[in-house]
Amino acid sequence: MTVLRPDGSEPPEPVTEERKPRFNTAWNTPELRRRVLVGAVVAWAVAITVLVVVRDGGDETTPAATAPAASPSASEAPLTVPEVYQALAPSVVLIQTTGHDSQSRAEAGTGTGVIANADGTVLTALHVVDGAETIRVTYADGTSAPAEIVTEDPAQDIATLVPGKLPETLVPAVLGGGVQVGEEVVAIGNPLGLTWSTTDGVVSGMDRTAGKIEGLIQFDAAVNPGNSGGPLINTRGQVVGIVIALANPTDAGTFIGIGFAVPIGAALGGGGEGDGQAPPL
Repeated sequence: MTVLRPDGSEPPEPVTEERKPRFNTAWNTPELRRRVLVGAVVAWAVAITVLVVVRDGGDETTPAATAPAASPSASEAPLTVPEVYQALAPSVVLIQTTGHDSQSRAEAGTGTGVIANADGTVLTALHVVDGAETIRVTYADGTSAPAEIVTEDPAQDIATLVPGKLPETLVPAVLGGGVQVGEEVVAIGNPLGLTWSTTDGVVSGMDRTAGKIEGLIQFDAAVNPGNSGGPLINTRGQVVGIVIALANPTDAGTFIGIGFAVPIGAALGGGGEGDGQAPPL
């Protein structure tokens, strides 16, 4: 291609191309390129290794990272009624008794109890088992065994039983806690033979009297004959009382909105003598 120059000057003498140094040619050999590449990779790997060692080993007091682990923590969040039932139903037992009345006629009774500690002791209402010739407890898993009265407290209408056999899995209830007027409560029991029934309501009053028993919790969760001895539970899953009675101005003996429970503190203080009278339930 022709290059035009505006001044008409002669084109400059061609510059003789200088011969490239021999070492430039040597750099272009495949063998040398391979060696250089290998050396660069090795140097990079060594540099990364040194960096990691310096970073991880520079401070010997820094502990190694560990995966997060769950840890138990207390919660004051209230449980729902289904959650209370799921937690406490395994701790509730059916109590069945047999005996004879004053005219020597065979009679049977049904009540409720709650597993009070790890040795299987059952807490219940005294009038459920008082005078019984045989006592049998049945657990939530179907295990059944005869039981004997260990302690009695007529003043509080409270008794404890020791079963002759324990279930494969024993689930004691959590006893304790308190309630106040208006607080929600749950009752679990065996009313009229309807086993492991649950009802809920509120605390209607405190320090009530039923018969000769004082200091009772009044509540409106439905209870009927067969509930006696069962637990009254707060929304934290704690047994706050033992159900012993209901109020009915008639002779029907059915629930009309007023039930009574012995506070758990008084129930656990049982074992002494007294002349208390068990209200009907």
